[in-house]
Amino acid sequence: MSLSIGIVGLPNVGKSTLFNALTKKSVPAENYPFCTIAPSVGVVAVPDERLGKLSEFSKSEKLVPAAMEFTDIAGLVKGASEGEGLGNQFLSHIRETDAIAEVVRIFEDENIIHVNNKIDPVKDIEIINLELVLADLQTVTKRRGSLGKEFKAGKKEAIIEMGLLEKLVKALEAGKLASSIVPNEFEASFLKQLCLITAKPIIYVLNKKAGAKNLDEPAGEGRQDERWIELVTFLKEINAGYVIVDAGIEQELKDMSDLDKKEMREGLGAHDDGVNDLIKKGYELLGLITYFTTGADETRAWTIKRGWTAPMAGTAIHTDFKDKFIRAEIIEWDKLLEAGLYSVAREKGLLRTEGKEYVVKDGDVVEFKI
Repeated sequence: MSLSIGIVGLPNVGKSTLFNALTKKSVPAENYPFCTIAPSVGVVAVPDERLGKLSEFSKSEKLVPAAMEFTDIAGLVKGASEGEGLGNQFLSHIRETDAIAEVVRIFEDENIIHVNNKIDPVKDIEIINLELVLADLQTVTKRRGSLGKEFKAGKKEAIIEMGLLEKLVKALEAGKLASSIVPNEFEASFLKQLCLITAKPIIYVLNKKAGAKNLDEPAGEGRQDERWIELVTFLKEINAGYVIVDAGIEQELKDMSDLDKKEMREGLGAHDDGVNDLIKKGYELLGLITYFTTGADETRAWTIKRGWTAPMAGTAIHTDFKDKFIRAEIIEWDKLLEAGLYSVAREKGLLRTEGKEYVVKDGDVVEFKI
């Protein structure tokens, strides 16, 4: 399963630097706007300690983690929906992703240009989201116009879709994201066909910088910076998830050993889990879960959508598994480790046989019978 998260934001907020830290892939990250023109795509392993423990349990020769894609998309600017700053090209790249990681700068550094010449995270978010909203409004308005004849003719599907379009127009004109509209069972397919940018799930990546003044750190006399309080309040109001990352530090440390990384982070007072948190939360944002297969040859993490039944989950291994599925032997990963042996797990009734209706859970260890 290949699902991608697009890294977006204003120029010079650390998008490409974050991408480098995530993927260990070298892409330009210079100190000037529009350095990134074409999107770069990198595949990232999803951190999961369960995989290593299962591999030790089975004494596997090979270990294969779950993975996801991150796409580095050039900086958006005010007016992007009207084509400013190569906006149309960049917006089309965002449409091709499944979710959005919106990078927001929360550090002050006179040596790194800010396009608006001041650090104001909420304003930055509003600029980006407004451009995405305006782009979606163009899409919805165009579709509403092309649907007119079918709607006037009283076609059932056109009436349903037009109802959805009217709700979307109202929300978008009010500056709200398309995700604020919850479609009913009849409207859902039409919403999906529109491929709206702001209907995608969004996570905000708050980028700080070691050695600089960061808004999340206490200011004078232990008081929080007002801009930080405003940002956190704003994100809570829109019910948005966020992670704090020091992208610059993570990029510098990406090729070091784990021990050297730990020592360097401690010396700089940097977070030790910002990038890993982003990968994990991005995985959750896409509605993904992991099940495992394990044996002497290989322990592998398989990525599926939450809510998939066993036959559908089997398609992650091979598409034939859906039609050829007979049953599956299931056990939770921690219960398997606790039992110590498959034979013991079976004797204790921990290893279950499940049929076609079973919904695979995150952390299940599965053996398919076909």
